[in-house]
Amino acid sequence: MTQTYLLLHGGGGAATMTTFADLLAERTGSQVLAPTHPGFGGTSRAGLTNVPDLARHYIAMLDQLDLTNVTVLGNSFGGWLAAEIALGASPRVSSAVIVNGIGVEVAGHPMTDVSGMSVAEIRSFSFHDPSRLPAPTGGGPSPDVQALIGYTGPSMSDPTLLERLGDVRLPVHVLWGESDRIVDPGYGKAYAAAIPSATFTLLPRTGHLPQVETPEDLLTALLALS
Repeated sequence: MTQTYLLLHGGGGAATMTTFADLLAERTGSQVLAPTHPGFGGTSRAGLTNVPDLARHYIAMLDQLDLTNVTVLGNSFGGWLAAEIALGASPRVSSAVIVNGIGVEVAGHPMTDVSGMSVAEIRSFSFHDPSRLPAPTGGGPSPDVQALIGYTGPSMSDPTLLERLGDVRLPVHVLWGESDRIVDPGYGKAYAAAIPSATFTLLPRTGHLPQVETPEDLLTALLALS
């Protein structure tokens, strides 16, 4: 059975998945889908108002494409979205991978509020070594961050999500960059602990976006799970 990966980006937009999507397709020969969420990249939100709406949008897309054996992998906001898709229990989805996801509320491990930060500030919290990356363009908040808040609300979390994760019946793997200062590893461990039979893997020398900072290491970790 052909393996398909659905890659779901976070607030940084679809460009944060491009390199990893190409790497995953090349190394595995799998079909890899890396769409832009409605509302991101200057697109219309198409009447979608929240994260469960967007999850249903992607489940309907898998139905329309008649895909099976789909692994949904999401980073940051995309991790929250992957969790909601897993809760949707589509028979087309075989597993989910949450990479430095957001969306839950964990006592003692608050998410860093990025709503008023510049791109440079967000990067400083997101990467193990921000100095190794190209200088960002623009000084204000990213338009995609504004699209993100449109789905999540100002808190970028759902107080019901942590408890609802107990209903997930799919295999789920939670992967976390150890240097993430947006949502720390303790937050990630609580995310995994809320999901029955989920695994948790800490990724060294990387931050909130392992698919951007250390794509080879993320691929190695992902393939070790299969």
